[in-house]
Amino acid sequence: MSRKSRRQFLEDSMFAAATAAAVAGGVTPVAAKERQGSKSANDRLNVAVIGVKGRGNSHIGAFAGRNDTQVTWICDADTDVGAARVEEVEKRQNGSRPEFTTDLRKVMDDPNVHIVSIATPNHWHALASIWAIQAGKDVYVEKPVSHNVSEGRRIVEAARKYEKICQTGTQCRSSTGLREAIAWLHAGNIGDVKVARGLCYKRRGSIGARGEYDVPGTVDYNLWLGPAPEGPVTRPQFHYDWHWQWAYGNGDLGNQGIHQMDIARWGLGKNTLCNQVFSYGGRLGYEDAGETANTQVVVHDYDNASLVFEVRGLETSDYRGAKVGVIFECTDGYMVVPSYDSASAFDLDGNKIQDFRGGDNHFGNFLTAVRSRNVSDLNADIEEGHLSSALCHLGNISYRLGTRMSAVEAEAVVSETESTDDMAETFNRTMKHLVDNGVSVTDVDLAIGPVLRFNPESETFVDNADADAMLTRQYRAPFVVPAAGKV
Repeated sequence: MSRKSRRQFLEDSMFAAATAAAVAGGVTPVAAKERQGSKSANDRLNVAVIGVKGRGNSHIGAFAGRNDTQVTWICDADTDVGAARVEEVEKRQNGSRPEFTTDLRKVMDDPNVHIVSIATPNHWHALASIWAIQAGKDVYVEKPVSHNVSEGRRIVEAARKYEKICQTGTQCRSSTGLREAIAWLHAGNIGDVKVARGLCYKRRGSIGARGEYDVPGTVDYNLWLGPAPEGPVTRPQFHYDWHWQWAYGNGDLGNQGIHQMDIARWGLGKNTLCNQVFSYGGRLGYEDAGETANTQVVVHDYDNASLVFEVRGLETSDYRGAKVGVIFECTDGYMVVPSYDSASAFDLDGNKIQDFRGGDNHFGNFLTAVRSRNVSDLNADIEEGHLSSALCHLGNISYRLGTRMSAVEAEAVVSETESTDDMAETFNRTMKHLVDNGVSVTDVDLAIGPVLRFNPESETFVDNADADAMLTRQYRAPFVVPAAGKV
């Protein structure tokens, strides 16, 4: 053990002992809607928030202004965004001003930081998490936890190796309403779950013409890119619209959809990746700088059940009362999860059986686990985040390896694909959706992915080198995510 790592180990040990003593001494866990926390400054946890343009502002709201946490660092590649957040945090913290940096490595080097909270673009999630864990910090990381399958497993390895608490930002796991609903479902009250259907029916317009655009003058582009390849900005809006370009994002499947993918897997009771994946779709209805699908169906096979996911970025009506939600289709009824904190169960005739309601305190759950040092206290441990994120990535791999064909050709392929879902019905609904949006299905050019067999133990594809190559990516030095066993 090196001198630095030995010192860090001792610091971590003392910190763990102090927090364990605080818990033993009766520190009250953070409850829902309770913003005060511990009354003692000795119990205060120092937090660095990395990536504060969008979701990161919610992270700030969760940690700033409490008595038991203090935001001591703000980090963002955009100096204007970061500077504005520093001012806001100072006001929330009654004059306690956080430091600011564009380089997250400065945060990692600060031994006084206990927690790193990450809301960067997707392509930074894994490396930022691993660096933070290696530096002795606990981590809260937004969804998807990874940009590709391998990255997620590497975070899990790091968290286990260094015995750090790492929570995923899938806050539905902490919803009291959904926790009750899933427990009720697992108890067999409406029979066996045969299909879990995730829905991301979320209107997305064109992001503008593909071209070459200037990097904002306030952005350190080298630090923004990090692990991603060097290249020009090809979208008009720099912030947020990276979601629809493969180098940085994962489309709505891995953006909004990861929440519903996680609920669907949770309801199925599956704690591994699938045995087989198949996807089809396209970016339809307009041409723009986006690369990811705005219309997509993904089918994950688990032998006795299927997880089906539908992405619709064009205008659409709901399905069984949900647009952004999950439908559990069971042998004796069905359950609709139309929001982050509610669900309703029905019998096969559509008669409502029971409602479930209740909000979440996901950040509070994370802080409870940080103090207890018990991974099992987490509602959304990093491995849960890895599995649900990876299901999104697997769907995108099949889609990206797809063959272009007409709707008539595609229908024949889809109908022959085995699944517990009625694949023809799902396909026909998808085609009708396109027609309703003025997309000609006689002329449509769909990407029909291959049916990919997958080994959930090794987390690799079966006899498919092209698909295996897409489980990871080439990294831009020095921003390299470690390989397996190297964290």
